[in-house]
Amino acid sequence: MFTIITGAQFGDEGKGKIVDLLAEEYDLVARFQGGDNAGHTVVVDEETYKLHQIPSGILAGKKALIGPGVVLNPFSLTDELNMLKSRGISVTAENFGIDLKASIIMPYHIAMDTLGEFSEKDKIGTTKKGIAYAYSDRVLRNEIRLGDLFDEKLFYEKLKNLLPAKKEMISKIGGNPDNLFPAEEAERLLNIGKELQEYAVDVSYEINNSLRAGRKVLAEGAQGTFLDVVHGTQKYVTSSSTIAGSACVGLGVGPSQVTKTIGLVKAYITRVGNGPLPTELNDEVGRHLAEVGREYGTTTGRQRRCGWLDIPLLKKAINLNGYTELALTKLDVLTGLETIHMCVAYELDGERIDYPPTLTEDLERCVPIYGEGHGWEEPLGDIRNYYDLPYNARELIEYVEKICRVPVSYISVGPERNQIIKVDANRPKDPRCNPINRQLF
Repeated sequence: MFTIITGAQFGDEGKGKIVDLLAEEYDLVARFQGGDNAGHTVVVDEETYKLHQIPSGILAGKKALIGPGVVLNPFSLTDELNMLKSRGISVTAENFGIDLKASIIMPYHIAMDTLGEFSEKDKIGTTKKGIAYAYSDRVLRNEIRLGDLFDEKLFYEKLKNLLPAKKEMISKIGGNPDNLFPAEEAERLLNIGKELQEYAVDVSYEINNSLRAGRKVLAEGAQGTFLDVVHGTQKYVTSSSTIAGSACVGLGVGPSQVTKTIGLVKAYITRVGNGPLPTELNDEVGRHLAEVGREYGTTTGRQRRCGWLDIPLLKKAINLNGYTELALTKLDVLTGLETIHMCVAYELDGERIDYPPTLTEDLERCVPIYGEGHGWEEPLGDIRNYYDLPYNARELIEYVEKICRVPVSYISVGPERNQIIKVDANRPKDPRCNPINRQLF
């Protein structure tokens, strides 16, 4: 079984928790794209873990792999490994592996990212982690790979060829090229390479062999669908492909191996950085979502922009990823709101549209058309049975299922690992719960 899980919005949908939960049912968990600009927060027994590169399945005792589609920051990775080990999490060559072809985020990538963001008039809101420049070097075939850190002579030869161009670029964008990559920094990278060498594997080979042996593999992405470099809201996107199809490329697994795809969607929507967010709320409800939902970036600490759930965007995410099921997260955050709104369509240039326009500039001009349903006051944190949810909460869930034609299989009702409701897609529906007929939402 090969399952792919991705975010259906702009990231921060709670992938860390859901991957950690699902990992119990899988043998391997593999990360297929992105870098340490992503962050997954997992709460286990009231203890919080923040992971940026290592798949959160390692917390469940499963083998975690970082695929060749990832760009790797060796400095932050070693910090992450040391953090896990210091907290009693076993990390060995038996349960952790990194592909030899993973591109290395070099210090000059981070320098260029920082300078580039400061010089841009129309800022993207990058995390300044060097991700775009690392991916650019991959495309230009000027990358340093994990395997290069194991060969000192090869490493220094590549640096000798690459550094002049990097110095020239940094000078052009207003930086100081002097001492761009000091000898001690290179030495430190090589020492980290020695530490990481025991984890080096061919991820594609390992995953395909595991699938042939009947083992279960879970592929996890970073960020969310609409930060995809091709299909997202350019230019306000990340530098890799975040949708489900990217898992096949980023891990080296054929598409015929895919068994199912799971989309994570918040009961509302958030975004970090700039770019369109049609349902954004700059009012008391927006503050409620941010504070109750603890909407602060794992990587940057920035407060996320918050808005009502956007159904047209979710429909597009389903098309782009081919979701077979959804996991609805942070439903508990809506508790206490008298009325729940949901964007069911847009108005663009005086016309109603039910699907997002192709161009980012047009999406920025879209005015959301809202439906509304009744809220609830009951706390959800202790509920584990779908039918124990408040009627109004179930009405919201069943509307999403009906309008999107994809079943909701998991509902998160709190940050803890066990605060989850597993839902049977074939469960009997409450005949009263028909929000479409009742013209709710």
